[in-house]
Amino acid sequence: MKYALVIFETDESRKRIQTDRDTHRAAYEDWIGQIAAAGKLVGGDALDTEQAAAVTVRRTADGAPTVTGGPAHPGEETLGGWFVIDVADREEAVELAKALRTSETVEIRPLLESA
Repeated sequence: MKYALVIFETDESRKRIQTDRDTHRAAYEDWIGQIAAAGKLVGGDALDTEQAAAVTVRRTADGAPTVTGGPAHPGEETLGGWFVIDVADREEAVELAKALRTSETVEIRPLLESA
């Protein structure tokens, strides 16, 4: 089964990342490297949350698009990136997510797979 490991940053995790970026990056690379070495990584990317602001496009009730600056769901937690993994089951996805030693939040979502 394929799952998305969706990474959310918080104010606290951003502070920790900025305090010691090298340690954070090493922990992240170790974690994703272990998943890749086990043959379970399908893909993924980190979002540039520091250099470029998000833009959101929504449709109004009459179908017209509206464009606003900022994330679709503003708040303390912001989307930082995602990884797609291919594992046996939800429990394995949870175990892999728990192995991330940094302070971000990881949301686990099953992916719809085409037949």
